[in-house]
Amino acid sequence: MAGKKHPILTVMVILSILALLLGGVLALVRKVFPPSAGLPFGQKISVIPIKGAISDSQAILAQLQTDRKDKRVKAIILRIDSPGGAVGPTQEIYREIRRTAKTKKVVASLGGVAASGGYYIAAATHKIVANPATITGSIGVIMHFVRFEDLLKKIGISFEVLKTGEFKDIGSPHRELTERDRDILQAVLADIQDQFVEAVANARKMPIEKVRPIADGRIFTGAKAKELGLVDALGNFQDAVDMAKKLAGLKGDVELVYPRKSGLALWDLFLERTAQRLSGILQGPASPLEYRWVGAQD
Repeated sequence: MAGKKHPILTVMVILSILALLLGGVLALVRKVFPPSAGLPFGQKISVIPIKGAISDSQAILAQLQTDRKDKRVKAIILRIDSPGGAVGPTQEIYREIRRTAKTKKVVASLGGVAASGGYYIAAATHKIVANPATITGSIGVIMHFVRFEDLLKKIGISFEVLKTGEFKDIGSPHRELTERDRDILQAVLADIQDQFVEAVANARKMPIEKVRPIADGRIFTGAKAKELGLVDALGNFQDAVDMAKKLAGLKGDVELVYPRKSGLALWDLFLERTAQRLSGILQGPASPLEYRWVGAQD
C-alpha cells in the first residue's frame, strides 16, 4: 500500500511547486503592472494633477519621465489647478513637458485657476482646454519681500551686517530698499519676464509682438483667453480626454492612469504644505521670484 501512495505524493509535490511558481509570477506581474496600470496592452492616458502653488518640480518631472518611457501610455493630460509659483520649478516642468511632447501627445486641462506659472506650464503642451470661466493668463513676474525693521526698532532689536559688496544683502528684511537696489531688481524682473513671454510665444507659435501687450499680469477668463489665442478649446476634463484621444489616434474607451500615492506620500505632502505655510507667514516665500497670481489663496 505504501508503494501505491508515492505517485499521489509526487503529483501533490509537483502541483505545490507549480502553485508556488504561479504565485511568484503573479506577484511579479502585479509589481511590474500594478492594478492601477491595468493590462499592459490597453489604451492608456496618463493624468498628472498639478494642484496648488508650484514650489517643487521633482515629482512631476519623475512622472513625465516615467510616462515618456512607458509604451502603454499613449497620451498625457496635465490637469492644472494652480496660481503658479516659484520660477525655477516652473521652468523645469515646462522644459520637461516640451521634451516629452516630442514623443507623446500632451494636453492641458485647466481647472478653476491656471494662472501665471500654471499657464506657463500649460503653454508647453500640444493643446490647451479650459472652462469658459477658468481664471488664467497673469503672464508676469512678481517679487516681494518682508520688511520688519520698524518692528525690531520698537522692541529694541537691531542688526549689524558685514558684507563684501553693496548689494550682498539686497532684499534683506532688516533694511529698506535703495533706489539702486530697485533698479537692479527691476532689471532681474524684466529679464525673467522676457523669458516668460518668449516661452509662451515659442510654445504657442505666436508672434512675441502679440504676446507682449497682454503680458502685464492681467488675468483672463478661459473664454477670453481663447479669443486671444492662449487657449485652443473650451470644455471640461472629459473634453480634454477626447482631445488627447484624437491627437493620439485612439478609438473607443481608454483607461485613465493617475500617479499612485501611498499613505506616506500623503503624510509627507501634508507636512510639506504645512511647513510652506509657516514659512510664508514668518519669512515670505522660499524664493522671492515667482510666476504667480497672488489673487489666488492657496
